[in-house]
Amino acid sequence: MKNLLRSASEHRPVACTPSGDFLRWARSSGLQTRWAHRLKVHVPMCALAYAFLTSPVLAQADSDFARANQEYAQGHFKDAIAGYEGLVRTGQATANVFYDLGNAYFRTADFGGAILNYQRALALERHHPEATANLQIARDEAHALEMQPGRAERYLHFASVNQYTITAAVAFWIAVFCLAASIFARRRSAMLILVSICCLLALAISVFAIYTLDRGTKGQALAIVTGKNVQARLATADTAKSVLALPPGSEIKILSTRGDWTYAALPNDLRGWIPAKDAERVRL
Repeated sequence: MKNLLRSASEHRPVACTPSGDFLRWARSSGLQTRWAHRLKVHVPMCALAYAFLTSPVLAQADSDFARANQEYAQGHFKDAIAGYEGLVRTGQATANVFYDLGNAYFRTADFGGAILNYQRALALERHHPEATANLQIARDEAHALEMQPGRAERYLHFASVNQYTITAAVAFWIAVFCLAASIFARRRSAMLILVSICCLLALAISVFAIYTLDRGTKGQALAIVTGKNVQARLATADTAKSVLALPPGSEIKILSTRGDWTYAALPNDLRGWIPAKDAERVRL
């Protein structure tokens, strides 16, 4: 339970501007063209404008985050929740904000809210050890049900969708370059053809992985049950036969929505309707 007492403020991300790295690159590259000289003049101006416009926003976000952490430290968990959710509403939430929000919900015994926000933290930062540990604690406390991934999804989940996307882009352009070089070369190179084939294979695997993970149990449709005493039913009516009882924090995969009801894939390979207000998507 020690992890739950810890705030993420110690992990607070540090704001940085990209202009310094760009200028060092411009100097070290030895570019002496007219465009390089213009870049050296205009980039600092852009950096100053960027700093001028974003500094107040970052300062306000840091201030709100610190205030919410202080409320949490003082045991005012509902006030802390309000503070963290204010950052979420304004689009300033980080993995650490979601992690602290999950901790605050846990302290109020709202395990659905806790699990939802630990999952959101992990959606932004896959390797967040505190969120991973606390997620398991909250699941155990709530007896929450989990969706079981298919075999292909289990094998592909060692990398994220973003990593597969980058791999696909790199493989595509290398394949294009190698194919173009083979076409215009006087002699066809077996090595270029082999590299092209390997890159096209990597591209195909990456596209398949992106599709599988995006539509899988941890993809865009993943939602967490936040309501209490939720029953998945065969039809869109409170009197319809119950399919499965869903404790707070249980995972579902939203398939469609009809009015105030959501049709979802459920744990144990079941499907049913639940009230839309009783579940929230992990990915905002």
